[in-house]
Amino acid sequence: MLWIKACHLLFVIAWLAGIFYLPRIFVHCAEGRAHGEDVRRLTIMARRLFAFMTVMALVAMALGLVLWLGYHDRGRWLTVKLGFVAALILYHALCGVLLGRLLRGKRLPGPIALRVLNESPLLLVVPIILLAVVKPF
Repeated sequence: MLWIKACHLLFVIAWLAGIFYLPRIFVHCAEGRAHGEDVRRLTIMARRLFAFMTVMALVAMALGLVLWLGYHDRGRWLTVKLGFVAALILYHALCGVLLGRLLRGKRLPGPIALRVLNESPLLLVVPIILLAVVKPF
């Protein structure tokens, strides 16, 4: 089970790398468009990164399910943690919506809103880590 946990953590880290970097690409696209710059390369990067992070998320979730079914510790901490994980999945879906807008040439939110969006997953990741490690209840 420890090998599965280690692999789960590696895939979560890869997923989070995309979660934190994709909105930064959106910021650069929004600012580039505002200055009349060509953002096609950034669009390709965003599309590829979203595909990568989606695969990483699916594998991380599958391994997490295996862990959940394999361990018998199912305290309230796990329910709360899964709530934060669900919110992170919704954030991932929001990134997909923004990517769709980018690919269709539609307007993205402003750079400040995208910067806030870029930092907000930390509010989900910190409780997930604390709950998984400390198991406070």
